[in-house]
Amino acid sequence: MKNQEGLRYPSIDNLLKKIDSKYKLAYTSAKRAKKIREEEYVAVTPKCSKPVGQALEEILEGKIEIDFEEN
Repeated sequence: MKNQEGLRYPSIDNLLKKIDSKYKLAYTSAKRAKKIREEEYVAVTPKCSKPVGQALEEILEGKIEIDFEEN
């Protein structure tokens, strides 16, 4: 899905305001997408049809919380 500016939705810039690293974002969205496929439950009304997009929408809406350990 594209927004008015022609960029992909959800915007990476907006997602990085929720999770401070592209690597953490990829990890989190992949883990959540797997759960979405298994449980067939999404915590938001999704605009995206694929589980990874739905997971990113949940992150953007603040429905996903994850703690990363600092070494």
